[in-house]
Amino acid sequence: MLSGWREWVELNTLGLPAIKAKIDTGARTSALHAFEVQALNENRVQRVQFKVHPTRRTDYVITCIADVVDQRIVADSGGHKENRYVILCPVTIGGQTWPIEITLTSREGMRYRMLLGRTAMKDRIRVDPSSSYLLGKRSKKNNRLK
Repeated sequence: MLSGWREWVELNTLGLPAIKAKIDTGARTSALHAFEVQALNENRVQRVQFKVHPTRRTDYVITCIADVVDQRIVADSGGHKENRYVILCPVTIGGQTWPIEITLTSREGMRYRMLLGRTAMKDRIRVDPSSSYLLGKRSKKNNRLK
């Protein structure tokens, strides 16, 4: 599937029906903006609760809970290293859904609340760097993709 350099994606299991993502072939790992991240231990299952601003509006907050599949040191584009929780979550782009690993980090000052890294793209996505939103548009009425 051919995507633009930015696309609307769905992370429905987290309660995020539409979030703008930068399709980033330079990033190995996918990252989601998260704050107030708290570790949970439910019946010996490590989980994490976190909040997300799915848009740049700071008054719009969604609280998410997910199983933790790993914790790892990730270097950002500036070379700063950070220990991040890693969750496994199905992503839907252009009507196709597959599971991807996503690290949780603060992206408060960044334009895009999510990066889709090349590991998540696998053999599924090719990127046209001159285009945007080739795979669907967000419906402002119900915040879902069309």
